[in-house]
Amino acid sequence: MVQRIRDRVLDGAGLSAGMILVDVGAGDGLITFGAFERVGPSIKAVLTDVSAPLLKRAEARAVECGVRDRCTFLQTPAERLDGIADASADVLITRAVLAHVTDRDAAVRQFHRVLRPGGRISISEPVLRYEALQLAALTDFLRSRPEDASTAHTRLVQKCRTAQLPSTLEEIQSNPLTNFSERELINIFKHAGFPEIHLEMHIDVRKAAAVSWDTYIDIAPRPGAPTLREVMASRLSESEQRQFEDGLRSLVESGRNMERDTIVYLTAVKPGE
Repeated sequence: MVQRIRDRVLDGAGLSAGMILVDVGAGDGLITFGAFERVGPSIKAVLTDVSAPLLKRAEARAVECGVRDRCTFLQTPAERLDGIADASADVLITRAVLAHVTDRDAAVRQFHRVLRPGGRISISEPVLRYEALQLAALTDFLRSRPEDASTAHTRLVQKCRTAQLPSTLEEIQSNPLTNFSERELINIFKHAGFPEIHLEMHIDVRKAAAVSWDTYIDIAPRPGAPTLREVMASRLSESEQRQFEDGLRSLVESGRNMERDTIVYLTAVKPGE
């Protein structure tokens, strides 16, 4: 799935030989090294992230790929992009960055600042607002129902999900992960100086890949979220943990468990002088 997102972002970037690429929130460099695979070593890349360990991993990967001399690594938040000159980039890319930024307006103004006139932006962002609103509705529903066998498993699922995602309207509005929609993203980019914007929302509902139960409960759904194992240990009693596993394990290990992703892809061009 992550590789499909990477390829979609690169499709929107319109890369060509000799370009200067800025990868904001680059992590371990997934998109940047995909760009090198597509275009070759003629491009130059600036990889930014708030995490020094991730930048070190990306740098080690650059050495392995033989492109270390074509890369610059900067530890800086998206809201500042320290060390990147005005109008110095041909392309700026991000993947799942703005969903973790409190001041998205400031970040997108920085995107606009570092792009040259005619420069292009291509990003992907998860939209979790609607999933969180559904969880909030479920939470309200369960509060109004008596605790009996008919809702027992649903209550266990709700307990676990609320540890990984906001589940009240107040939490949804205060959490950067869930307090924006695709329409609000468009407005942020318009206000930052991108007059022409293209956005596509992709919603995929599919069977998840079959994995072992231990693997499943040890994977966090997103950065900063606890794993399901951690949630079960902190929120469920031992008997509830067994009940929860009995209701879900066979689905997970057989590949019959369903998953849903809502991702937006946005491209825009900074107006020329």
